[in-house]
Amino acid sequence: MTPALASLLALIAAIILSITTRLNVGLVAIGLAWIIGTWLTDLGPEAVIRGFPTSLFLTLTGVTLLFACASANGTLEQVAHRAVRLARGNGAILPLLFFLISGLVASVGPGSISTVALIAPLAMAIGARAGLPHFLTALMVANGANAGNLSPFSAVGIIANSKMAEAGIGGHEAKVWFANFAAHVVVSLVAWTWLVRRRSRAPAADVTATAEIPALTRAQVITILILLGWIAGVLIFRLNVGLSAFAGATVLIGLRAADEIQAMHQVPWRILLMVSGVSVLIGLLEVTGGMDLFTTLLSRLATPGTVNGVIALVTGTISIWSSTSGVVLPAFLPTVPGLIEKLGGGDALAVALSINVGSSLVDVSPLSTLGALCVAAVPDSQEAGKLFRQLLIWGLSMAVVGALLAVVLAGPLARL
Repeated sequence: MTPALASLLALIAAIILSITTRLNVGLVAIGLAWIIGTWLTDLGPEAVIRGFPTSLFLTLTGVTLLFACASANGTLEQVAHRAVRLARGNGAILPLLFFLISGLVASVGPGSISTVALIAPLAMAIGARAGLPHFLTALMVANGANAGNLSPFSAVGIIANSKMAEAGIGGHEAKVWFANFAAHVVVSLVAWTWLVRRRSRAPAADVTATAEIPALTRAQVITILILLGWIAGVLIFRLNVGLSAFAGATVLIGLRAADEIQAMHQVPWRILLMVSGVSVLIGLLEVTGGMDLFTTLLSRLATPGTVNGVIALVTGTISIWSSTSGVVLPAFLPTVPGLIEKLGGGDALAVALSINVGSSLVDVSPLSTLGALCVAAVPDSQEAGKLFRQLLIWGLSMAVVGALLAVVLAGPLARL
């Protein structure tokens, strides 16, 4: 067995394990990379270690730590409560507001998982009192969070943009965000139009307008100022996203505006390990020639004219069962240049955007973290079971919808 084939089989095995087990695929990927790099080749452990994404790891850790501080001291929850009051009791507007709040919160840093964990319980309770179907509320919260999930400030957006930059197609942060945002807006508006017409028109005047919201604490005011300053620093002064986030978190902890232990517990270490471990294995694929073999296999599934839809369908199908940020994006985005070369044509940026959109739209499935969080926020077991089935059907259908949207959106957007 050649090193190229061995490393490719290791990646395929890691993807299968991420689908079929709860084992952290990052651990598996690092172990397999060590075995192949040390025993099946003469590269040695140093070559395996060089594949660790140091810059990406620091950036992700800094951003997630900063927003873990904001979550631990209740700042994000306070912001969400105040935003919900903008609906002023209008039940039909509430779902759109859930989408916008989730999208905004996810865009500025926490990402979709933290956002849904924060907003879903609040939205489900308010939506139920307003007579909204749980299905509609779940779709708007999860899709809203995913719509903002590829912003340059979000952990997943950082992963996507970093992997695209490594593949030589970086510098398109706005298009990466907009393609994903537009796709989620389209499917959410369809869901809103369809389900709002079916809902009972029970009045909801007391749902938001009379809710008691406590005043902001000193710690929360400081946190909001730090977050605004961090965003301004990144946008205006081009500060390093991750390192400046570390500085912001340090200030919050130093001023006792956030508890260090609570914040550390809320950092998604499992996801960080997953992303880093898969990146180590991908680095080995590039060294051994496994990446070239992988792109050759992918090129047999498509033509230059169909590649956007095909790659969106493939990544969407895998993402239903696996992790978008931890497995699909790190594994597939680096293949784009080689895939285009093997096909003899195509737009590398459009293919990358198709991967992002296809793998993201399916994440409302209850087999993913977002869908599971929404189901868990429904206290009635019978209603929760019903929501599980609805989200599963929706999530599966999004693999096909994502492929169609990739065909429509990715090419034209890439050419702008």
